[in-house]
Amino acid sequence: MTEVWTLAALWLGLALIATLLSIWLRVATALSEIVVGTVAQLILGAFIGGKILGTHEGWVTFLSGAGAIVLTFLAGAELDPVVFKAKFKEATAIGLIAFFAPFLGCTAAAYYLLHWTLMASWLTGVALSTTSVAVVYAVMLEFGLNKTDFGKAVLAACFINDLGTVIALGLIFAPFTIKTVIFIGVSVIVFLILPWLTPRFFKHYGDRPSELETKYLLLLLFGMAALATWAGSEGVLPAYVIGMVLAGTVGKDHILIRRLRTLTHGVITQSQYSYLIAAIIGSAVIPTIFANAFYLPKHLLELHEKSEAKKV
Repeated sequence: MTEVWTLAALWLGLALIATLLSIWLRVATALSEIVVGTVAQLILGAFIGGKILGTHEGWVTFLSGAGAIVLTFLAGAELDPVVFKAKFKEATAIGLIAFFAPFLGCTAAAYYLLHWTLMASWLTGVALSTTSVAVVYAVMLEFGLNKTDFGKAVLAACFINDLGTVIALGLIFAPFTIKTVIFIGVSVIVFLILPWLTPRFFKHYGDRPSELETKYLLLLLFGMAALATWAGSEGVLPAYVIGMVLAGTVGKDHILIRRLRTLTHGVITQSQYSYLIAAIIGSAVIPTIFANAFYLPKHLLELHEKSEAKKV
């Protein structure tokens, strides 16, 4: 257990450094965590060895996967159905452009300029076309933009963008087998039943010290993640849709939301994977730094605070 506690202390130490940097540099914590984690991996991996951070340890993999699933679910749960319907055209236009432009452009660049294989180029296009919805959500949460119509419209555009990614992955890479059919069938049934079942279940058994709502949602998310990985897909894919279909139920329960916040199968080589990860990190960090520095819509936050004050 000594190695486990030491590794846990190291991870939490890096997280603390990332938080302090975000405060000193006035950037979102999600971005500083990405940068600190990347730098730590490079430095410690070069001087001590890549295994020092334990990224291949089972419990670390589980925690990182669970965190990604819960954050993705919460991002979907923040979608306001009313705002989504009102901003559907804008969200769809932004989401589709944000998907197809980097998808086609990065695929072409990898194939014609870097001379990667066709499948590796398609994977590059898919990887760099999707939004890191968990990062987008975390940044908006930190600045309070998730409560504004602007923030909700951006999250809706992220959903359209990620939907394109899911479809592209399914058509290009995912093996279409009987497991895929079972996964799709079960998912459709679950997505249809949840909006009806969840509010009734919460009303009858919820609001107790035993935190039944949290257990219910985590069981649902982990169960669907298990089914997705069994079918050859990704565990985070059903989480966003579940969050969206429950947005009218879970998304309105702010206390519950606060509680919940408490290689690629031989398609590309290891070096290509490293380049791709670096590009993905850069595409997430650099635009957000510029957005926070020059384009943060502070006036929307002020308007939201004034409207909330009037309600009180």
